[in-house]
Amino acid sequence: MPAAPSALPALLLVLVTLLFQGVAPTAHAADNGEWSVEPASTGLGKRPYFYLTAEPGTTVTDTVTVSNKTFGPLSFLLYAADAYNTERDGGFAVRTRKEPQRGVGAWAKPEREKVTVPAHGSVAVPYTLTVPENAEPGDHPGALVALDERITRGSGASVAVGVQRAVGARVYLRVNGPTMPALTVEDVSYEPDRPLVPGTGESSALISYTLHNRGNVTLNPKVALRAEGIFGRTLLARDLSRIPGELLPRQRIRLTESWSGAPQLDWGEVELTATAREVRESASVSFLALPWLVAGVPAVAGAGAVVWLRIRQARGRRTAPVDG
Repeated sequence: MPAAPSALPALLLVLVTLLFQGVAPTAHAADNGEWSVEPASTGLGKRPYFYLTAEPGTTVTDTVTVSNKTFGPLSFLLYAADAYNTERDGGFAVRTRKEPQRGVGAWAKPEREKVTVPAHGSVAVPYTLTVPENAEPGDHPGALVALDERITRGSGASVAVGVQRAVGARVYLRVNGPTMPALTVEDVSYEPDRPLVPGTGESSALISYTLHNRGNVTLNPKVALRAEGIFGRTLLARDLSRIPGELLPRQRIRLTESWSGAPQLDWGEVELTATAREVRESASVSFLALPWLVAGVPAVAGAGAVVWLRIRQARGRRTAPVDG
């Protein structure tokens, strides 16, 4: 497709990885309606995910099943990938095939890198996972991913966009050794939104903070928000609900919480307390709530004082005696 010299390249390939319904684990195979990826069934029945335990320097084997739900054959590239928490909402996501892999993505190898699955059929592919001798103890989450070889092309004004889809089965690997849960709340900020004149409108505030899993195990954090005004009055106390179900090791996520009805005239502190696995950490930020009209009076008065002083200084220079 011809494009103007200043246009973007003719084909922009976008890898869209369809990642596991929901933030918290559910008891379903990874499925996008056309194909699914899941652990092979065992004598104990179906498994929603791979739950593996290994010693450093050992190898474990398992089998992944790719099922085709369409009326025609589908071809996939199979690969292992490391998992991480997304910045947007802390959801469970995995690295793309071309990104560097340091954990499960580097240690797990499917027996076949390419597989064609017939219509309404399934193919089981064994894989091995070799844990290095120097592997860090603790949790190493990842996934076994089936990447569709087809590229669906769309067109825009000056660029054609290709979309390549993937589905992955989660891998929860625990490397035996000391476990160290650690969680911190960092960079708490308070951004008020107040009316110009007190009592003439609703006020709110946006509270932002970072949850940081500094340990080597996956955590299921809970966060409580508490706000106190002058003289220790409780203004707000509630448990937050929009918290990821899983905060993976060494991951940090930025979250926000809206406070409707925040004070328009007060002085106090907002505190966030995170708990998980007998770990309890808090962080806080102070706030001074003043209506814009009230807050603007000192600024106007200060500016007026500066102008007055400069006028006085100018008059003094003009009337000063000249030394003959």
